Amino acid sequence: MIPSKVFVQTLYKGATLAIPEINQDVLIIQGISENGDVLRPSDWVERISSILANFDNDHRLKYSRSVQPCIVDGEKCLVVARGLEESNPDAYQFILQFALSNSLRIFADRRKGKRALKL
Repeated sequence: MIPSKVFVQTLYKGATLAIPEINQDVLIIQGISENGDVLRPSDWVERISSILANFDNDHRLKYSRSVQPCIVDGEKCLVVARGLEESNPDAYQFILQFALSNSLRIFADRRKGKRALKL
């Protein structure tokens, strides 16, 4: 469920994007639309996560600390750190625009302690 409070952010080419006003450090984008449809292709989380990933010395893909795939309540999700908005605003806007244009569910991660997602 997207929060009712929304602010409008101006993108770099004059277009605007309505972004949910969530004051948490971590956003979770679930691969299910507001009407319950599952987003296809099913590997969308890995595709977006790999945009900011790199290969380490062992030639293994290492996801960014700002954008990572995750399973939450049995569903594939994309975890996005709010710090991405400052460190890479274009990537942050792309990810949120993708989520909003596909009507995906966006949540704040409110878990604390051991259950909190580590980024």
